[in-house]
Amino acid sequence: MPYLMPNVASTGEPASLDDPAIDGVAFAPKVDTLQMRKAILAKLTYAVGKDPAAAKLHDWLRATSLAVRDHVVDRWIASVREAYRTGRKRVYYLSLEFMIGRQLRDVSCNLQLDAVVREALAEIGVDYEAMAELEPDAALGNGGLGRLAACYMESMATLAIAAHGYGIRYDHGLFRQKIADGWQVELPEDWLAFGNPWEFERREVAYEIGFGGTVEASEGWDGAVRHTWKPGDRVLAIAYDTPIVGWRGARVNTLRLWRARAADPIHLEAFNRGDHVGAVADRTRAESISRVLYPSDSTQAGQELRLRQEFFFTSASLQDLVRRHVQQFGDIRSLPDKATIQLNDTHPAIAVAELMRILLDVHALGWDEAWAITRTTINYTNHTLLPEALEMWPVSLMERLLPRHMQIIYAINAKLIADARKRPDCTDGMLSAISLIDEWHGRGVRMGNLAFVGSHKINGVSALHSELMKKTVFKDLGALYPERITNKTNGITPRRWLMQSNPGLARLVRDTIGEGPLDDLEKLSQLAPYAEDAAFRERFMQVKRANKERLAALILEQIGVRVDPAALFDVHVKRIHEYKRQLLNVLETIALYDAIRARPNEDWVPRVKLFAGKAASSYTTAKYIIKLINDVAKVVNSDPATRGLLKVAFLPNYNVSLAQVIIPAADLSEQISTAGMEASGTGNMKFALNGALTIGTLDGANIELRDHIGGENIFIFGLTAEEVEVVRRKGYNPSETIADNPALAAVMESLYAGVYSPDDPSRHRGTVDALRNHDYFLVTADFQAYAETQRKIAALWRNSSDWARKAVINTARSGWFSSDRAIRDYAEEIWGVPTR
Repeated sequence: MPYLMPNVASTGEPASLDDPAIDGVAFAPKVDTLQMRKAILAKLTYAVGKDPAAAKLHDWLRATSLAVRDHVVDRWIASVREAYRTGRKRVYYLSLEFMIGRQLRDVSCNLQLDAVVREALAEIGVDYEAMAELEPDAALGNGGLGRLAACYMESMATLAIAAHGYGIRYDHGLFRQKIADGWQVELPEDWLAFGNPWEFERREVAYEIGFGGTVEASEGWDGAVRHTWKPGDRVLAIAYDTPIVGWRGARVNTLRLWRARAADPIHLEAFNRGDHVGAVADRTRAESISRVLYPSDSTQAGQELRLRQEFFFTSASLQDLVRRHVQQFGDIRSLPDKATIQLNDTHPAIAVAELMRILLDVHALGWDEAWAITRTTINYTNHTLLPEALEMWPVSLMERLLPRHMQIIYAINAKLIADARKRPDCTDGMLSAISLIDEWHGRGVRMGNLAFVGSHKINGVSALHSELMKKTVFKDLGALYPERITNKTNGITPRRWLMQSNPGLARLVRDTIGEGPLDDLEKLSQLAPYAEDAAFRERFMQVKRANKERLAALILEQIGVRVDPAALFDVHVKRIHEYKRQLLNVLETIALYDAIRARPNEDWVPRVKLFAGKAASSYTTAKYIIKLINDVAKVVNSDPATRGLLKVAFLPNYNVSLAQVIIPAADLSEQISTAGMEASGTGNMKFALNGALTIGTLDGANIELRDHIGGENIFIFGLTAEEVEVVRRKGYNPSETIADNPALAAVMESLYAGVYSPDDPSRHRGTVDALRNHDYFLVTADFQAYAETQRKIAALWRNSSDWARKAVINTARSGWFSSDRAIRDYAEEIWGVPTR
């Protein structure tokens, strides 16, 4: 079902005379408190349908959101018109995840309306903070990947890049995490329960997405063989648009999320026969595609649903952008000149085969021409070196679900192998490694290889990660196409992770060096000399103390643990995974607890060990790590012998909003992944920007963080990526390491004996056995270096002036990690689009 947009290509007029567009950039008009108050009251009455006297906080939230949204729409329309008028090249960003979080503060901040909104609500008698806390997180992501996508969309709007984001409008985002008796419990994330005032449903924008069926070949008028895919199953993709506002309203781009709907919502004949459940079975099956983020793929049904999700949103997005291009420019052959497609990780890799199908079967291009267009238009960001995350779908599943695409993949693979055979250094091993079809594990389609082969550029997300890509997962493909791999180190948006998350620090920065960093974060470097100013350091740490008091209140409210804001807040928040090594942290926590009990008269630094993060629903080991953290917390926090010197807390349901409270309050940032396994990380950047010191391995972007803030202002420990490789290759005996370390041996023994699980003494024996006999992630190998580094941190904490000095330097030298810088790099070196 095509969607015909109103013809705006011929006009460049702004959306209204009160909202001028200058050189395609929309600027926010001035709005006073009276106007905003009237607007909110009008929305409450006419859109929400409530009398102010009877309105609840959630009514005021919706009314306020709609009033602020009105200030977005004119700029949005002006941005679209400007893109059509100029014929600018567009960026299309395909991501299975978008962790956009709460929108009210974000949009108000970027439109410079935050103060006006607060004042208007205060005059009405509405508590802004209490109201804003009711807004649900749009948690359409699992972690860094989805948050990065949100940051990049905001930066593209800030830099006036014409961009569209594409993803899935999940009915339920990543599960809501509850902790029951120390165990993770997954509950539905019902973020749409009260509607979403920020989105616009586009029922007229609907595309058929096919699955299964047959492929028929016929001879075209020119004698060429044409293929027609006749799907056996079809669903509709319905568009929902959310405007993404750039800083100071510079531009408003579109995040288009797809919702799955059945082509026929009910089989009336079956219903009338009395088969009331069967009559809606197809609808239930279709709608399950956009029901839940990351359904478990531990079963065949779950695996098929995951593949359906990926193809569903990729196909709808490609149909949409091709329709837009042909509508405006007429000729599909100019697609690479006017569009660039960025695949955010491997999930949308099927785009290579789907774009080929559209060009071959719908637009009747020849193979060579279609392949040249595909290869020039698509780019691929790799986010992981973990083989399981590169995705490999069984050939049997692909052939059944996407038969035409498998034909295309086979043809691409044949050409790939043929080209490789021409090389003098070609070996059977190289052919096996580069093939799109894995023959060693039950025959599967290597989606990472497909994305690589079908892309113009392939980028890693930190300098180390990009180099490791060349040496590991894409070693042979990189040798075959050496010009394709490049690096684009991740970044974070300062609007959310400084201005909104830490307004006290933002205000201090502005009062000290002016507003320059608000528009260019790298100007934070002007703050560096103030690290030597004792009065400034004191104000800086006062801001940190206020943030810690806020977090302490939240910890008490949520889990009933009382912590001292004067203590060192040692924070480890991220997805729970063995390679991220929360286990290393908790083992050292036990060792510290043992030491405090053994030497109670020593001058111990009071410390709060704070953890948060979700374990994938089918990841049993990660769930046991959460349970272990909570078991340790239960023992430590109830022991009077520690005298408050050590507290352990696990905050449930980690999401963007919770991160915005935790990160500004952190003194120490834990970035302790096994070297060579974290692609980049963005939490490390957020913590440093907010004045936390980092303890970390030389992994991911920690290396660049060290280079920018200085080795003396970060705590690096442990094996390097090269050393990890050597240790694994030679063979590692963790039992010997444990035996040589009395503190670690005592920790292992206490866990094995059930000291921290008296209700079930055997609970953590599996964890201990794994560490003693295998320890792939080298927790025991890095334990001693980690523990020694923690003691150095404690020594520095005692010198409050030196700690504050390093904290200021971390903030001052973090500007390079802005997502604006990262997007400029993409724009200039991959996409070929101008920036503001």
